[in-house]
Amino acid sequence: MDKILIVDDDKKICQLVEMFLEKEQFEVIKAHDGEVAIKKFKEETPNMVILDIMLPKMDGYDVCREIKKISDVPIIMLTAKGETFDKVLGLRLGADDYMVKPFDPEELIARIRAVLRRVSTNSNQSAEQIIFPNLAINMDNFTLKINDKESQLPKKEMELLYFLASNPNKVFTREQLIERIWGFDFIGETRTVDVHIKRLRSKLKEVKDNYEIKTVWGVGYKFEVKKGV
Repeated sequence: MDKILIVDDDKKICQLVEMFLEKEQFEVIKAHDGEVAIKKFKEETPNMVILDIMLPKMDGYDVCREIKKISDVPIIMLTAKGETFDKVLGLRLGADDYMVKPFDPEELIARIRAVLRRVSTNSNQSAEQIIFPNLAINMDNFTLKINDKESQLPKKEMELLYFLASNPNKVFTREQLIERIWGFDFIGETRTVDVHIKRLRSKLKEVKDNYEIKTVWGVGYKFEVKKGV
């Protein structure tokens, strides 16, 4: 049974989420401030954290930072802060998903299950291969498999796709992608990233309903795994 830590100072929301989680056979732990959240996380070692941002004593961003220093456990931020800046910051700090209040509890359950599936899949695959339903990225032979059709991609396209897909739903700036894929000594324009993204989007169009390299305007790009995958 997966154990989930709910962190929210609104006890009614905690009770609502707890009710739906227990109905789905999850074990639930609750914390109502950031400091208690860290303490319970270390004591209980949950499989996932549902985390509000506006918390007493230590805000959700700091809680996320502290957890990610010691664990790769998935985190879904559930908060009233719905500005793009807040979403991008949360995802940059390591959150795996971000939901804005008011929310649909059934959608939250669906997202929880999707994130847990991805974590389970990634833990069972080799370091050089990423496997999603109907999509496989294999760095051993630089092949991309979509549905049952396999194709070979240029080296930089494969490295870029592999890196983004290894960090689903996380946003990266062009500069970060340049440094990671082309290296610190790259001489050229950051628009090189845009060209490669355009080519990758063309190759992913058959599975666009489930997987997409999305532009986060003013920031960069992310590999988005759609709800329900």
